[in-house]
Amino acid sequence: MAFAYTSLTALAYGNSFTLWHYIGADAKATVDSAGFFNDAISVLKVNDVILVVDSATPTVTWMVVLSNDGTNVDVSDGTAISLTDTD
Repeated sequence: MAFAYTSLTALAYGNSFTLWHYIGADAKATVDSAGFFNDAISVLKVNDVILVVDSATPTVTWMVVLSNDGTNVDVSDGTAISLTDTD
């Protein structure tokens, strides 16, 4: 699927840093591809953190904005958050 700007929400910001939440039916491999977040190029800054939720799987991943050169946004591969419940 493609990036949907309306699915990106700022959760907290301060000191030139923003914590974002993004939810969509996009696989982690798609979201962490360079250019996926290009439609948000005007708001995403290097070192911003994005909590990415794949509603289709479901999985949750922390990703960091590695670069934004005004043309292309690239994020880290991400760190998965375990959703295991052993109860």
